[in-house]
Amino acid sequence: MYDVVVVGGGPSGATAALDLVQSGHKVALLDREGRIKPCGGAIPPRLMQDFHITEDQLLAKVNTARMISPTGRHVDIPIENGFVGMVDRKDFDPFLRSRAAAAGADYVTGTFVRIERDTQGPSVIYRDKVDGSEHALACKLVIGADGARSKVGRAEVPGGDTIPYVLAYHEIIKAPPKSEVYDPMRCDVIYDGEISPDFYGWIFPHGDSASVGMGTEISSVDLKQATAALRDSAGLTDCETLRREGAPIPLKPLDRWDNGKDVVLAGDAAGVVAPSSGEGIYYAMVGGRVAATACAATLASGRVKDLRLARSLFMKEHKTVFRVLGSMQNAYYRSDERRERFVSLCHDIDVQRLTFEAYMNKKLVKARPMAHLKIGIKNLAHLTGLVAPTRV
Repeated sequence: MYDVVVVGGGPSGATAALDLVQSGHKVALLDREGRIKPCGGAIPPRLMQDFHITEDQLLAKVNTARMISPTGRHVDIPIENGFVGMVDRKDFDPFLRSRAAAAGADYVTGTFVRIERDTQGPSVIYRDKVDGSEHALACKLVIGADGARSKVGRAEVPGGDTIPYVLAYHEIIKAPPKSEVYDPMRCDVIYDGEISPDFYGWIFPHGDSASVGMGTEISSVDLKQATAALRDSAGLTDCETLRREGAPIPLKPLDRWDNGKDVVLAGDAAGVVAPSSGEGIYYAMVGGRVAATACAATLASGRVKDLRLARSLFMKEHKTVFRVLGSMQNAYYRSDERRERFVSLCHDIDVQRLTFEAYMNKKLVKARPMAHLKIGIKNLAHLTGLVAPTRV
């Protein structure tokens, strides 16, 4: 009998399993293995501090972000007093799973099938990937950390089958030499309706390789063709392709994360990907941590209502940031004209500084209220067309 079975071994599930075993609980971590999520791989310094990630996990430390408009204009934003760390999920996720197993979690490989219940409580039924046989993991609580199309969420949590998502696709390529087009110390974000009509494309360095991809909510868009166009525009067509990966990315947190009795969701399954930026690794790991906290509280108190702590703790810390980023996406991603104005806004030094302070610290910076006021006024001016897009 396990205290908790965690379904899904990505950053969220692995974090939840580690936190729970470190607090003295008996945990099984179920993962199907062999799945690599398409991801730019960017992590902020705060993630490294909060979750004890050392620099040997990084493939690169980026010090500049380039914002590229539909007309090809660009703004290079220096990352002052910090960096953006780059990881490859091919290696980062197994590291997190191995760390949880080394701490005491029982690591089980297999595919989640369903949850069954008897008088003793729930059992997670999974299928062995080798012979197809079904096995059961008896437990008291279940954490569903199995992605944006969570089977646990769809079966167990109200609203878990209606989560909106962006389809993301990327290709891992062999990194070219440094040039004007490609810089191994720079992340490129491409706001162009020809690449993505409602999101963005990216070129993120991973040391010897790079992630080139895009995302969209529009099902008629050919993701592979759009990525090929992005590679062509960046002069990366001839680079060797190492991997191709696609997956859904949720657009907003679910209104409810638990079923009121024995299941709570975490990470993409709960919808915790930041709007506008699509950043997910940090928020997934926070989601795993608050899910673990909620389970520990429920096991200690016997009150199933304590499962609600997962969502309430997360939203208390991050709701405002998600709301602001969601407003930005709704305002600027609707047309190429708006995207031009967004890139123009990125020229502003106040926008640059506050954006990356917020990114690295994962909270809205309140130290300079006049800067916030100025940004609000400039934002309104760009949206209403009172200022023309900056030409560079």
